[in-house]
Amino acid sequence: MKILLAIDDSKFSAAAAKAVIARHKLPGLEVRVLHAAEPPTLFTAPEMAEYIPPKESAEEAKALVAKAAAALRSAGVNVTTAVVQGDAKSVILDDANAWGADLIVLGSHGRKGLERFMVGSVSAAVLRHAHCSVEIVRLAPK
Repeated sequence: MKILLAIDDSKFSAAAAKAVIARHKLPGLEVRVLHAAEPPTLFTAPEMAEYIPPKESAEEAKALVAKAAAALRSAGVNVTTAVVQGDAKSVILDDANAWGADLIVLGSHGRKGLERFMVGSVSAAVLRHAHCSVEIVRLAPK
């Protein structure tokens, strides 16, 4: 089974990683840890994106996926990693398709109302458009 674990630097992604680790004994399990390094604002014209510094450095993005990969490897999972520049929804969908993922796992931030409208819901877009099954991991309400 090939699982694409899409992460950002949030407690929601940490929960998604734990959900994948729970499957560590699946035969032939391969996990690809993917982080989409998004441009800094939603309101930037595409032709201006190369002139605006990203929200995070390449080193921070690599450290983020390395940390998740280390946790998975310690559970005995075969892991690869990737950091791809672009819109998270598109990056996740394109990477899952190109890699041939059987399942996409990602956390949900649980945004509602205006914030969801302005920022969008990556998990909802992935769920609607993925070629494979999608698991959205939610945190228990407090």
